[in-house]
Amino acid sequence: MTKALYPGGFDPPTLGHLDIVERSARLFDEVVVGIFGRSSELFTIDERAVLMTEAIAHLDNVTVTQFDGLMVKYALDINALVVVRGLRALTDFAAEFDMAMMNNKMAPEIDQAYFMTRSRHLYISASRTRELAALKQSVADLVPPNVAAALEAKFGPPETSLGVRQRGDAG
Repeated sequence: MTKALYPGGFDPPTLGHLDIVERSARLFDEVVVGIFGRSSELFTIDERAVLMTEAIAHLDNVTVTQFDGLMVKYALDINALVVVRGLRALTDFAAEFDMAMMNNKMAPEIDQAYFMTRSRHLYISASRTRELAALKQSVADLVPPNVAAALEAKFGPPETSLGVRQRGDAG
């Protein structure tokens, strides 16, 4: 049985994250979504765990946990043989490559599996999603419905119009 760990901050969980979880769930017997905490997050680690748990409820072989500290140590603690990560751009690759080499040095028995983002999710990031929600713009097409509702509860409903002038408008 192959257990995989998909670690991340997931603040908030996005459709890009959900896509990686779903694709991982098809390949591995068990997937653990490991949420780590940081000091300056929008949602607490407990809130993020609830949001992710609700978003992945349809997946029988996926669980959500929380951890603090070194990710590779956590992977060893839960007996994960694979660490799953998503890649959106070349900058992600450079950072992930560096991290993978260090993880391999510390725990060579753990493999890394990378999923290229689907083109429809290429521009989605948790930080941009937080920013848009804070500016009262709709993020309904970026996050699962439960997350959109949680963001609306934090920031209020999205405005109906961006108020951006179209090309050729007088102004």
